[in-house]
Amino acid sequence: MIAEIITTGTELLLGQIVNTNARFLSEKLAEKGIDVYWQTVVGDNPARLEEALSRAISRSDIIIGTGGLGPTSDDLTKEILAKILALPLVINSTWQKNMEEMFRQRGLEMTANNLKQALLPQGARLLYNDFGTAPGIWLEHQDKIIILLPGPPREMEPMFTEKVLPFLPATGSVLLSRILKVTGIGEAAMEEKIADLISSQINPTIAPLARANELHLRLTAKAETKERCLELLAKTEKDLVERLGSCIYARDNETMAGVVAKMLLVQKKTLACAESCTGGLLSHKLTQIPGSSAYFLQGLVTYSNEAKISLLGIPAEIIERYGPVSEEVAVKMACGARKLAKSDFGLAVTGIAGPSGGSKEKPVGLVYIALSDKKAFTVKKFIFPGKRENIKERAATSALNILRLHLMQKNG
Repeated sequence: MIAEIITTGTELLLGQIVNTNARFLSEKLAEKGIDVYWQTVVGDNPARLEEALSRAISRSDIIIGTGGLGPTSDDLTKEILAKILALPLVINSTWQKNMEEMFRQRGLEMTANNLKQALLPQGARLLYNDFGTAPGIWLEHQDKIIILLPGPPREMEPMFTEKVLPFLPATGSVLLSRILKVTGIGEAAMEEKIADLISSQINPTIAPLARANELHLRLTAKAETKERCLELLAKTEKDLVERLGSCIYARDNETMAGVVAKMLLVQKKTLACAESCTGGLLSHKLTQIPGSSAYFLQGLVTYSNEAKISLLGIPAEIIERYGPVSEEVAVKMACGARKLAKSDFGLAVTGIAGPSGGSKEKPVGLVYIALSDKKAFTVKKFIFPGKRENIKERAATSALNILRLHLMQKNG
């Protein structure tokens, strides 16, 4: 069974809002075992909307549209659908009365154009909207199922989950995906390590995806039951972990900070941070995790040389000799933060985020990250590409990864 999603709204094409509806619907349909072959975004243009709907009806079994169900003149999805199928629009008296009551309770006057929201193509079933005035519709026409839903996600998502998804035809199969998050290795190097697995895997399939600061591997399994899908995914994940090892740090919605936080909690270790170029981003990531007070003791943004000297106790001559962006200063920052907070670990970042401030010897993107414990320290040098925000993000994530790898060794 093939589904197609059409999201309507010129604001989507202009990039004024993000199209979360298509992602939500695709995920839910996949869980039901329904394949989505096409997604279309179309503006509030009658001719183009008619073309998109006609094409979808000609090639797909299930057509789901979102948007264009409001009261204004540019909300034309129902009207266009009725025209394509040569169906009259008829008033749904139940929804008309419901709207009248909603407006009465709000102390507002229902204008004439609101009445169009009670119009449905003949034969369509009304999908009650618990959060707005635009109902959805379910229309079975010949061998097609056509579903129209309101555009706002807060209205669309519960309507689809409660009033559409349970009633879609069973496919006899389930489709599940899992994302493995990879760091510390380049895209080409990763693919080289797992090329044979990618080419030989039919179920689950393996798809490498490049992201801004990391790599993802999307595993997709199809089977008769959810349990069988999970078995297939677990086997493929095991194969990938054997190849990529500690480069795989998380799955699905897990974050680097969340993974590190869990490890610190399990090992009952504490942390203090000293940051320069990241400006508190590292501390922010760590304290976004609920319960972070159990492991995060202190964070210092020592942006200036004076702050590094007065707060962390770094000798001025060290900064003068090696510069604030150097291995030596990064180590002193990590050790100073740890001693000041009396924590198990000190983690420090210093670098040049740009766009100015770089030189031939120390270019924009140069970052030093140091980790200190009571016995030793380690420091790593990075040169990150990109704009200021990207360099800061990469630096903070890399710092967390250094701590993650250290905690893995300690636990091992």
